[in-house]
Amino acid sequence: MGIPCDDVVLIQHGEIPDEPSVITVNCPDKAGLGCDLSRIILEFGLCITRGDSSKDGRWCYLVLWVVPQHSSLKVDWESLKSRLLAACPSCLFSYYFNQQSNRPSPSPLYLLKFWCLDQKGSLHDITRVLCELDLSIQRVKVMPTPDGRVLDLFFITDGMELLDTKQRREDVCEHLTAVLGKNFINCELQLAGPEYERLRGFSDLPPAVAEELFSSEPSDKYTSMLQALSPSMKTVNKATVTVDNIMSPVHTLLQIQCVDHKGLIYDVMRITKDCNIQIVYGRFSSSVEGIRNMDLFVQQTDGKKIVDPERQIALCSRLKEEMLHPLRVIIANRGPDTELLVANPVELSGKGRPRVFYDVTFALKTLGICIFSAEIVRHSTSDRQWEVYKFLLEESREFPLASSRARSLIVNRVRRTLMGW
Repeated sequence: MGIPCDDVVLIQHGEIPDEPSVITVNCPDKAGLGCDLSRIILEFGLCITRGDSSKDGRWCYLVLWVVPQHSSLKVDWESLKSRLLAACPSCLFSYYFNQQSNRPSPSPLYLLKFWCLDQKGSLHDITRVLCELDLSIQRVKVMPTPDGRVLDLFFITDGMELLDTKQRREDVCEHLTAVLGKNFINCELQLAGPEYERLRGFSDLPPAVAEELFSSEPSDKYTSMLQALSPSMKTVNKATVTVDNIMSPVHTLLQIQCVDHKGLIYDVMRITKDCNIQIVYGRFSSSVEGIRNMDLFVQQTDGKKIVDPERQIALCSRLKEEMLHPLRVIIANRGPDTELLVANPVELSGKGRPRVFYDVTFALKTLGICIFSAEIVRHSTSDRQWEVYKFLLEESREFPLASSRARSLIVNRVRRTLMGW
């Protein structure tokens, strides 16, 4: 029958400042549970420093050590616990029943229509408030007007599932009003209508831009930046994945070594979920001088080892590519304008990577670069779907956008922020 629901998710905080908090999850198993839980943790701005995971085919036991990505980050631990608990199969019924019934319906989509005066960094301020309120951004359209005003269209879902209440909607608008002060003009929040369908279309990137953005090989500048982060990275500048079918009679052992980055464990969990690989036992070691080691005992969904050489090669190639190069960042010309493009793979479930819009707007705000307009679109390549963030940047004296040095500085700052370096 399971265990009491109060014990499904436990969060124990460190006794001293800067000590990691420990999240323990003990519940019936389901396909992709590790990916779902690590994604929620990333949504709340937390980094997983190390972890242990074990499953027996029916039950899952997961222990994760987490720290905030920034010391100033305010984490709503109760909300996090509620979100993690909601992602777990119910503990009140049998495992087999839940495999059929525990399929949560999609969260309702809401449109936040926001008018404000144009101000440097205001887009990030709005994004920060939404993240703090446990609101996930699904699509964005930012449109400036000639009179100095900006219309922001945020299509959002509510992790607390309370946007159907008047109080929750008023709280959101009040928080936005408080952060923008005199620059606030008007705020409307309602269920999304036909306008979402018009904005959810796929991108029309020029072929040359798409080829550069979705290239599977990182550029020489990217590799040089990796090597500058830590002395160890001069010798370990590529992800390595070793397949061992001898260590265990029933599992395939994947031994992984790669450069650590924000969301790394989520990326590994996402890839195994999308490739229908079950992590029966996993140990995610702490980062040492910027390098992370992982040992994963895995099986196929039929409970067998991965013995097909082609399947092994495909899985290793996918892991290496997305551990070394999980986010793509370039600057391209769009007619007379300069456009910053950021892309990340989308889960097969259709979910994009958390907090990308937050990190990019934060990086641009710290550089003092104004965003003329922004939007989020989808793009399909031959083997996967991508979420593409498009930002038209405004020219400034400090950052002449025609300068290759200024462009390189912008790309490096955005990439470092996204990767947590």
